[in-house]
Amino acid sequence: MVGREKETAELLSLYNRSSAELVAVYGRRRVGKTYLVDETFKGMITFRHAGLSPIEDSESAGGSLIKKQLQAFYYSLATHGMKESHCPADWLEAFFMLETFLMSCYDGSRQIVFLDELPWMDTPKSGFITAFESFWNSWACTRNIMIIISGSANSWINDKLINNHGGLYGRVTYEIKLAPFSLRECELLFNERGISISRYDIVQSYMIFGGIPFYLNYFRRGISLAQTVDELFFVKGAKLQLEYDRLFSSIFAKPEMMKTIIKALSGRSMGYTRKEISDNTGLASGGTLTEALKALIASDFVEKYVPFGCSKRDEYYKLVDPFCIFYLRFVDNKKSLPDSFWQQNTASQAIASWRGYAFENVCFNHISQIKQALGISGIGSVQSAWTKTDGDTRGTQIDLLIVRKDNVVNMCELKFYSDIFTVDKDYDLILRNRRSLLEEDIPRKSTIHSTLITTYGIKDNEYRWSFDNVVTMDSLFAI
Repeated sequence: MVGREKETAELLSLYNRSSAELVAVYGRRRVGKTYLVDETFKGMITFRHAGLSPIEDSESAGGSLIKKQLQAFYYSLATHGMKESHCPADWLEAFFMLETFLMSCYDGSRQIVFLDELPWMDTPKSGFITAFESFWNSWACTRNIMIIISGSANSWINDKLINNHGGLYGRVTYEIKLAPFSLRECELLFNERGISISRYDIVQSYMIFGGIPFYLNYFRRGISLAQTVDELFFVKGAKLQLEYDRLFSSIFAKPEMMKTIIKALSGRSMGYTRKEISDNTGLASGGTLTEALKALIASDFVEKYVPFGCSKRDEYYKLVDPFCIFYLRFVDNKKSLPDSFWQQNTASQAIASWRGYAFENVCFNHISQIKQALGISGIGSVQSAWTKTDGDTRGTQIDLLIVRKDNVVNMCELKFYSDIFTVDKDYDLILRNRRSLLEEDIPRKSTIHSTLITTYGIKDNEYRWSFDNVVTMDSLFAI
C-alpha cells in the first residue's frame, strides 16, 4: 500500500489496545478509506458490511430503502457465517443479530467490525442512530472489540457521531480524517504501477484529480497525461463523465443545492463572501445556507478563510476541490467537444489560464513543503490570498501570503511554467508596486520577503534579485 504509513500505524496501535474502540475513518469520497481498512486488517475482520448507495434508490420510497438496507445487513451476516434466520424488522433487531453472531464466534481474540459507508444506512425515519447507540452503549463498549465506522458524508460523521450530543456523546475513541495523496505520494503510486510520468505532468494531474487515489488508478502504462484526460472525460462513455453528479448524490441529501453553490464558487479563485454566495445563487442567507456551507467544508470541497488584513466578518468561502474546479471549467454542459479535446488544446490560452489558477491550489495544499524549502518549518504562520482595491490603478492581488510569527511576510508569486521563469523590467515594476501596497497593510515591525514558487526556477539576469527566495517544483515533492 502506497502512503498511509501514519494511518496504518494508528489503526494497528488501536487494535493492540485492551479496551473497546470505536474508530471513525472519514474523508472525501474516493480518497481510499475502505482500501486503508481492508489492507491494514486483511484476513482479520470478523464482520464487514457496507451501506447501500442512495443513488440508485433516489426515487424509492423511504420505507423501501430502509427495507433494502436491512436486507443487505442480514445478507452480510449470513455471508460471514450467521445461521440462517430472517431479515430484521428494524435496526434494533439488526444490531441484536450482530451481537448474537459476534458472541457465537468469539474465541477470546480481539474482534473487528467494519461498518463502511455508515451514513448511507441512516435513511430517513429509520431509527438507525438510536439502534447503533444502543449497540455500542449496552453491549460493544464492554467487549474486546474494535468497531471501525467509515463514510464520505463528513458532515454526518461529525454531527451524528463525533460531535453527537445524545447517547453517543464522547463515544468515538479515535478519529482519522484521511487526506488526499500529496505530490510525493502520487509519484510513489505511479512508480509502483510502472507508469512513466514527469513531475511536471504529476503536478498537472494533481490540478485535475487532486491526489485522489481512485482517479489516479485509471492511469495506464504507455499513455500520456493528455491521452488519459481525454479517456477519462471526453471520449464517448468516458469513465468520469458522470462522476461529478455521483459525488454529490452519494454524499448530500440535497445534491442540487450543493452543486448550485459549488458552481457559483467556481467563478472566482479567491472565493466569495457569504452575502455574495447568497446573491449569486438566490439562496437565502439563513440556516439552510449555513448548514450547506458547513457540509461542503466538512467534505473538503470548500475552504473558509479570512483574507489578510480583513476581520472575521469578511470570511470568504473558496472552492478548493481540484476535480470540481476542472470539471466545471472544461466538462460541465459541454456536449460537442471532440474525443481528443485535451490533446488538441494543451497549448491553448484557456488551459494555460486554468493551469495558473490550479497551480495556486496545488501550492495551498503543499504549504508544509513550501515552508520546509524556505527553512521555516518550525515557525508558526497563517496563509491566505490578499487583494487590495483602492479605486485607482494601484489595486492588486497576491496569490499567497505566508504571515509568519517571526515578523516576516512571504509575498509569494505562483508561476506554473514549462521552462525557467524570466523576470523582465515590466514584471519587476509590478512586483515593486505590490510590495509597496503590502507594506501599507503590515505591521511596521514586519519585513517582506518576495518569494517565487515555480516549476524550474528563475533565469539569472539583472532582475533575478526581484525575489528573495525561489522554491521550485521539486520542493513540493518533499515528504
